[in-house]
Amino acid sequence: MLNLQTPEDRSAAAGEYVLGTLAPDEREAFERALGGDAALRAEVAHWQDRFLALSARVAPAEPSAGLWRRIEARLSPAAAVRAPAATPPWWPRLGLWQSLSGLALAGCVLLGSGLVPQLMAPPAAQQQQFVAVLQAPQGGGNGWVVEVRVDAAGQGRLRLRPVAPPQAPPPGRTLQFWTKAPGAAGPSSLGLVRTTDAGGVIELPLERLPDLRAEQLFEITLEPEGGSPIDRPTGPILYIGRAVQLEG
Repeated sequence: MLNLQTPEDRSAAAGEYVLGTLAPDEREAFERALGGDAALRAEVAHWQDRFLALSARVAPAEPSAGLWRRIEARLSPAAAVRAPAATPPWWPRLGLWQSLSGLALAGCVLLGSGLVPQLMAPPAAQQQQFVAVLQAPQGGGNGWVVEVRVDAAGQGRLRLRPVAPPQAPPPGRTLQFWTKAPGAAGPSSLGLVRTTDAGGVIELPLERLPDLRAEQLFEITLEPEGGSPIDRPTGPILYIGRAVQLEG
């Protein structure tokens, strides 16, 4: 059920609306509220701008030569002569933002993992924020989200959280968290992931990271109990992704 009672709820709902992740009934209720709520429309505009930094990093894709022919073939003759519909309100036209490649993926994971309320507040001066969505190889789905915040003094924390309640590894095995900055000789361990502790959430001081920059690699591997014996991954990669720096 759509809840627009508090500023936090309103902003989170606006973010979900821009990304197209609201349920159909919630979307209809949100659009009804938009018609007479200028502040809510401002929240929608805010989330457009907020996610634009992510969509701008996605390379454009050229449509195939036969795309328009296939579209025309699927349109019925009746559709071509049908009278044009009345111009809809401006807010349904936000489908443009919902179709941007890569944006929906990152945004839905942020929403599902509870990061939208955290990103809602304007960042402090010169604060840096990084987000990485860790996916299973070969498109097996999203598993974890890495969020890093760094203040103007260079202090901050890293948080690793699962998108959904994580499954425990097989007996005698454990999950291990790694990072590798661009140009680094090899990955560095950030510790073991205990799926039974705090729902798998890990928080680390920034000092634990050997480096931090955009395009930094993060991954989770399956290792022997107690972790890799050679300070390098020895087991299969379960989840992997690269960090994106969010614009303030």
